[in-house]
Amino acid sequence: MVGNLSALRDPESTRVALMTAATELFAQRGFSGARTEEIARRAGVNKAMISYHFGGKAGLYETILVSSLTHITERLRALVASNLPPDRLLSALLAALVELHRARPALSAMMLREAMSGGAHLSDAALPHFVKVFGMVREIVDRGVRSGIYRPVDPLLTHLTVLGSVLFFFATTPMRERLFREGRLASARAPTPERFIEHLEDLLSRGLAADDPTRRTEP
Repeated sequence: MVGNLSALRDPESTRVALMTAATELFAQRGFSGARTEEIARRAGVNKAMISYHFGGKAGLYETILVSSLTHITERLRALVASNLPPDRLLSALLAALVELHRARPALSAMMLREAMSGGAHLSDAALPHFVKVFGMVREIVDRGVRSGIYRPVDPLLTHLTVLGSVLFFFATTPMRERLFREGRLASARAPTPERFIEHLEDLLSRGLAADDPTRRTEP
């Protein structure tokens, strides 16, 4: 009873605890496998708090996705509206993704699980936010092509390259760390998020650049 009263007095901390616990369990077991009792127990509150704050497990799932994607789109919206060059905008997108991962380390695995389910648990409220992220990437690509910095490329394929690479890198962190601990990747250098993003930026800048006449462009 004391724990529930505390949760009511500090609703924001309760929401954050529930979202953190739920993200971890959704990443491990998917939407169907994550039980509300375990989410609440891991968050240190009564499971009634899930209904109180989110209207149930589906509302909690939706809130995690919407708040995460809103974090990215709101951060980029002002930059896209500015006169920043496309390479700076692309760097800002990657920085926002890294920042989001550090705030919610399990989010990448949760989103990959959702993608593998065919988006079965995406609500009508969450779907537009996924489309907004693609819209940001499309604007960056279009601006680069118009300015002559980028060659003509398919913005959707570029979106999948950027988001897919980042999500896979962060989602596979536990497996990668285990392989390094077991000495199975002893000859390799453990990649930090900073090294990975630097590598990805280099690949993208070279792959999108318009100054190589031998490079095949998109049809």
